[in-house]
Amino acid sequence: MARINNHLVIMAGGVGSRFWPMSTEENPKQFIDVLGIGKTLLQLTVDRFDTIIPRENVWVVTNQRYVDIVAKQLPEMPRNHILCEPCRRNTAPCIAYVSWRIKSTDPKANIVVSPSDHIVLNTSEFQRVITECMEFTYDSDAIVTLGMKPNRPETGYGYIQAALSSNSLRNKGIFRVDSFREKPDLATAKQYISKNNYFWNAGIFIWNVSTIVNAFRIYQPAMAKIFESLLPVYGTDREQEEINRLFPECENISVDYAIMEKAEEIFVCPADFGWSDLGTWGSLLQNTKQDLYGNACIGSDISMIESHNCMVHTAQEKKVVIQGLDGYIVAENNDTLLICKLSEEQRIKQFCGQG
Repeated sequence: MARINNHLVIMAGGVGSRFWPMSTEENPKQFIDVLGIGKTLLQLTVDRFDTIIPRENVWVVTNQRYVDIVAKQLPEMPRNHILCEPCRRNTAPCIAYVSWRIKSTDPKANIVVSPSDHIVLNTSEFQRVITECMEFTYDSDAIVTLGMKPNRPETGYGYIQAALSSNSLRNKGIFRVDSFREKPDLATAKQYISKNNYFWNAGIFIWNVSTIVNAFRIYQPAMAKIFESLLPVYGTDREQEEINRLFPECENISVDYAIMEKAEEIFVCPADFGWSDLGTWGSLLQNTKQDLYGNACIGSDISMIESHNCMVHTAQEKKVVIQGLDGYIVAENNDTLLICKLSEEQRIKQFCGQG
């Protein structure tokens, strides 16, 4: 397969308010070294595609206020591959815009779409899965989504029900999708994971550009018309002005509702490479090395005394001492300190005034 036609689209416009105070509107979590390893989540996302996609074929769709941050963190990607949404319109318009933009320069493009703020622990397995999926979509009209093998009854993710008896002739590890399921309640989630054909929806999609553009033409004709009409201006100095004018006319709708639940040729590739959407402080605790007492600490000098099961993120402090806490988040950033029970972390949006 011609690697030169492989493109990566990263969606990086979110605010990540559940990670306050580390993540703020000025500097959301995808642009932060959340794991304390010297790289931001955005940089880690691009890095894990390095063997599959050339840096000059990386695209980032984000908000106007984050363009300079993206350019600074990814200096080797072309500046005109940072696309700006003038307003939030969910994932369907974002994906439609970048798909037509890529098609205008590479009509044979094969695309993987990824969020900017997830983590993957087993990079080599991730690369194997993505490569197989891109080979599958390269010259077919299939849409592939990744399904993560669940290890707990998680209520924070949507699920994909796979038809495991109906695998593809071209790849025995890729199956037709029976249905997409909303985030379930706990009883339903337990039911799902008792079966072997339910997977977490990771929001990672693979398709070739003709397939996704045609899907928009069929299932979202009004949106397709907008981005089709802009073909003469893509890549010119009029592009942003026209996007600013027309993008707000798009319906506010996710790609799942707009395309995935309607299209015919939808497949899922079940995968297991240590994935997390890193959506909460609790998920960061689960994905960070813990001491003998279940504490995970990110910062230069943190002493935990008689404390258990805490998530501490105090990267800006020289020394931190915590005594007698059990099951707490302690997070500090830019003169703001949060001390909150892990069991109450869904209230953080209220605490920071964004709920």
